[in-house]
Amino acid sequence: MSKQPDLGAVNGSQPILQLRKVSKHFGAVSALTDIDLEVHAGEVVALVGDNGAGKSTLIKVLAGVHQPSSGSIEFAGREVTLDSPGKALELGIATVFQDLALCENLDVVANLFLGHELSPWQLDEVAMEVRAWTLLQELAARIPSVREPIASLSGGQRQTVAIARSLLLNPKIVMLDEPTAALGVAQTAEVLNLIERVRARGLGVIIISHNMEDVRAVADRIVVLRLGRNTGVFTPEASNQELVAAITGATENAVSRRIQRKAQSVQSEVHSS
Repeated sequence: MSKQPDLGAVNGSQPILQLRKVSKHFGAVSALTDIDLEVHAGEVVALVGDNGAGKSTLIKVLAGVHQPSSGSIEFAGREVTLDSPGKALELGIATVFQDLALCENLDVVANLFLGHELSPWQLDEVAMEVRAWTLLQELAARIPSVREPIASLSGGQRQTVAIARSLLLNPKIVMLDEPTAALGVAQTAEVLNLIERVRARGLGVIIISHNMEDVRAVADRIVVLRLGRNTGVFTPEASNQELVAAITGATENAVSRRIQRKAQSVQSEVHSS
């Protein structure tokens, strides 16, 4: 296993977020068991695992949607209770779920400030538009106009708006659930570039993805979950064989067999020459 050094020790800083032995039970079903996780400032942590591994449940625990059955959550060095989504946001944990929760009939500005309008009794449209443009320019976002309705934007641009909205409240951690799902190559590259720019702002980023290439492109550490448990922490340099073995629990699989066949083919070519 290719294990990443403790970034906190390297940077001389404590994690922004630390989970210790967090478990979540739904009746007799154990969705999470003794999960440990650390996220530091300016770090992208990828959560990977098969369907049913517990990734979405863990994100919902951190977003305040579910409360853990046991274990502790520390934020900025102190133990906290995330008993509601509002509490998570108040602390500085923002979440962009897979459905994005955007209103297609509203423009970019209205979606960015939805529920957090400036001067809500007499909307300050100018201030909101300026703030929207400033934020999107800081992120080098490719949005044609902040007055463009969401319905006319591409999948990558919609994801950009959703991520930008999560930054409006100045969070310390942003969690992204499958941010590149169903996107084309160019749109995926756009979103991955955006994630790197969010990290460059000093935020911690947690990303859930099934795409190993996307994960390798932006992650500093890859945390594997299997059946609700931690099964490994890897660097992006870890082989597909190592990751697949940790995700599936089987060292013998199609990936390992393909690598073995390729190695045997190379050896036979060397011997024949």
